[in-house]
Amino acid sequence: MAQDYYELLGVARTASADDIKKAFRKLAMQYHPDRNPGNKDAEKTFKDVNHAYDILKDPDKRAAYDRYGPAAFEGGMGPGGPGGPFQGGQGFDFGSVFGDIFEEMFGAGGGRGRGRGDARGQDLRFNLEITLEQAYAGTEATVRVPTSVACEACKGSGAEPGSKPQQCPTCQGRGRLRAQQGFFTVERACHTCHGTGQVIDKPCRACAGQGRTRREKTLKVNIPAGVEDGTRIRLSGEGEAGARGGPAGDLYVFLSVRRHQLFEREGADVHCRVPISMVQATLGGNIEVPTLDGKMARIAIPSGAQNGHQFRMRGKGMPIVRSSQRGDMYIEINVETPTNLTAKQKELLKEFEKAGKTSPESEGFFSKVKEMFGG
Repeated sequence: MAQDYYELLGVARTASADDIKKAFRKLAMQYHPDRNPGNKDAEKTFKDVNHAYDILKDPDKRAAYDRYGPAAFEGGMGPGGPGGPFQGGQGFDFGSVFGDIFEEMFGAGGGRGRGRGDARGQDLRFNLEITLEQAYAGTEATVRVPTSVACEACKGSGAEPGSKPQQCPTCQGRGRLRAQQGFFTVERACHTCHGTGQVIDKPCRACAGQGRTRREKTLKVNIPAGVEDGTRIRLSGEGEAGARGGPAGDLYVFLSVRRHQLFEREGADVHCRVPISMVQATLGGNIEVPTLDGKMARIAIPSGAQNGHQFRMRGKGMPIVRSSQRGDMYIEINVETPTNLTAKQKELLKEFEKAGKTSPESEGFFSKVKEMFGG
């Protein structure tokens, strides 16, 4: 089982961004290979610490990790994938990681200098509203997202068709320039190629050498049954295209569940208030109530039912995501007091009340009032 990222950095799950950064700096200094030459354990720890920090320093990635754990980054954001600490199977690059720290410590400007492996496109966010019925049954939604895609003319290279990017003469294709600052070697992005390692003599006219163009993309989003308001769905590689053939970012779809006119959701349970007449509450009987599956269910009302009485329907609530279980549905009756009575109806009610005691709770209450005030 993968070690918890917070535990690896030695911070609490509620730690602030500054606390996480401080913890990372301390561990990175301690386990940096320049301080531990030939120590494979220190090298591995340094890699693990950097990967944990790479996730927790980003608010969106941290939120995804808190909700789903390491599984949120499978297929693109973990070790070996785009945006992770291992680039293209070529091993770990200590300089690009440690450069982040020393650019802040020594005031280095001109960007973060993260090198050619970081031409990854931006992550995108899309807000999608669904109905409670769609959240109940699950659905497939179609979304249209304005984004950057790889240029078709140059296939994302940024170079005019028939030509190709050339190796940067300043950094010899590395994308970084290395400088010695005391005990440490600091690397920054090459100012000539901006960290790509390549220069383009003949930029593509269709994309002005960027390797990507703006376009609206249509995507299908599978929404599982039981999702809650605020659920986030990650579509790997569906964000903006990377510059000059770099990997694409991810698309995060944030779900909001529209308020329903009849039902109220509370976790996996569903509540519904059903009005009934005074006669129904008094005599009892059967009523039909709606359910989220679009069908009607029958409820037996006992005679003398009081306002606010609840009936529980097991398994009629919301599905629980990635589970065969379901919540319950609660029907609360709302006994309505008659209004706009005719003279005859009023006379019948008066006769009904004279016929005998029918409200034991109210009679008991007023008896106690009389005793309290001495009759």
